[in-house]
Amino acid sequence: MKTLKKSGLSKEELVKAYYEVKRGRRLDERLWQLTRIGKTSFNISGQGAEVAQVAMAMAFEHDKDVFLPYYRDMTACLVWGMSTKDILLGSFGKDADPSSHGRQMPNHYGSKEHNIVSFASTVSTQMPLATGVGYAAQLEGKDYIALTTTGEGSANQGEVQEAMNFAGVKKLPVIFVVENNSYAISVPIEEQYANENMSDRAHGYGFEGITVDGNDFTEVYLAFKKAVKDARNKKGPKLIEMKVYRLTSHSADDDQTIYRSKEDIEKMKDSDPIDVFEKQLIDEGYLTQAEMDKMDEEIRAEIDKATDEAEAMADPAPESLLDEVYAK
Repeated sequence: MKTLKKSGLSKEELVKAYYEVKRGRRLDERLWQLTRIGKTSFNISGQGAEVAQVAMAMAFEHDKDVFLPYYRDMTACLVWGMSTKDILLGSFGKDADPSSHGRQMPNHYGSKEHNIVSFASTVSTQMPLATGVGYAAQLEGKDYIALTTTGEGSANQGEVQEAMNFAGVKKLPVIFVVENNSYAISVPIEEQYANENMSDRAHGYGFEGITVDGNDFTEVYLAFKKAVKDARNKKGPKLIEMKVYRLTSHSADDDQTIYRSKEDIEKMKDSDPIDVFEKQLIDEGYLTQAEMDKMDEEIRAEIDKATDEAEAMADPAPESLLDEVYAK
């Protein structure tokens, strides 16, 4: 595992990275709680991928680059600028939800203010959209990059191949990401694809593919930092595969104990990337356990406050059901 010093980030930046990692985990846990007590209807978790998502998102310029996430990317959306309250408004289906004013199911993140493009429930439709965003940047001669993510299961969809093919032909400033957690709901990777790594596919479309250890903050950050630099220098797209864990069931409607052994689940949880990141930060002198505990208290208080405020806000008015659905 690469040391945090090799990332080139300052102590302040690494402490902020840890805050975002921990905030993502605590907010995800809150969303599960709300689902289980019947206050919200659905959650699809990113637990296990927070370290990778923060390292990825920190490599971009959020005020100009465009993010087209998939449903597990809540933590990355927080780094990009969304607030805990924004996320909770979407989960509660409130009118003030920035993603869709309560019109989409939870985990469909979007914020025009923060250059985050919401997506459809049909998986991987964000990929060709990202290619379109990259093509627009190229045609307009503007300096922004499209980042888009998906899981390894949905990366087998046809539109993903079309998106990558066109991006490769036109050498577009698009970074495609596959967050490979080894399971497409209940289907393991050996039944999903025959190539050794998902990143191998990039070569067929004429650009570079890279596989990184999603549990290694520095390795992920440096891979994206280089990809961003290359994209800004008109070197075309990249495909980055992040090997990550899925610590929870696929969603609130799934039970992974049906298709994964107890030993497999326990082994995975014993290697929780947040625990690994915390140990690195302490061992390398960036944070103490006491400082981490204090930060955790602050994050929990932030989430408690955001939960209360979001729950108390107004639901969408029934008469607004068809607003912004059909053209006038």
